[in-house]
Amino acid sequence: MFGFLKDKFDNFKHAVSNTTKSLVGNVLTTIDTNEEEYSEFALDDIEDVLISADLGVGYASELVDKLRNKKGAKPSELKNYLRQEFKKTLSEAGSTELSYKDNELNIYFITGVNGAGKTTLIAKMAYRFKQEGKKVLIAAADTFRAAAEEQLNIWSTRAGADIVRRDKADPASVVFETIEKATRENYDVILVDTAGRLQNKFNLMEELKKIKKVIDKKSPEALRESILVIDANTGQNGLQQAKVFSESVNLTSVALTKLDGSAKGAIILAIAKEMNLPVKLIGVGEKMEDLKAFDPDDFINALFEE
Repeated sequence: MFGFLKDKFDNFKHAVSNTTKSLVGNVLTTIDTNEEEYSEFALDDIEDVLISADLGVGYASELVDKLRNKKGAKPSELKNYLRQEFKKTLSEAGSTELSYKDNELNIYFITGVNGAGKTTLIAKMAYRFKQEGKKVLIAAADTFRAAAEEQLNIWSTRAGADIVRRDKADPASVVFETIEKATRENYDVILVDTAGRLQNKFNLMEELKKIKKVIDKKSPEALRESILVIDANTGQNGLQQAKVFSESVNLTSVALTKLDGSAKGAIILAIAKEMNLPVKLIGVGEKMEDLKAFDPDDFINALFEE
């Protein structure tokens, strides 16, 4: 589902070129491929580069320890070793295909901190679903930030989607009303926008739990995805965000925005490893068409420039 036309591979490769350099490129420059085995200095350097590329301390250490204990491991084989390990990590995190069921209501619960790109992601998702002939309804459940609702209203109009908006209302009540309207009027898709004020973590998490309870009560079988939106430029901070939101919301996947030009795209691997969450959507530009389905094979091939 979500039949996005894949970018030509060269375009995608360009979008992750900075990540390729910071992750794979910098690692390969730390070793002498003519050496028969890894020195401890080389292994330490590899670990440092992997950590600085936002792979995470735990994951970086695990990769290097495997190399350290691998009998007959050669520096000339490092590129292939990393390629296989990264591929395995993405595979074990689960399917990257966005869940959708035809002829049923499909609810997407979108969370993330303010500034991560939730609103534009929702607009782009709405646009894509509309392009596929679906009837789309947006729940503007970030009700206490007037600018958020106004922006969402503008984007929804641009995307051709309908919206339920109640300024200053209880967010859960907006979602309740949205589900009732969608059920009554046979909508295919509900996209739920939420607040992301982490500075008041307790209140935010309670609000998200309340919204989730409404969905579970009104239409539990319709919840397809709980998606965490992360700005690719946040790097390891994105992993911390994933841990915070997973405490209150049963996250199923991640959407990574602003991947184009970011050198911190390795956060995709860190989240897959640490949180066992697949990235399903990636933002690679400002246009409506610049939201893409994440393809692990394309990502791995782009990283290793093949």
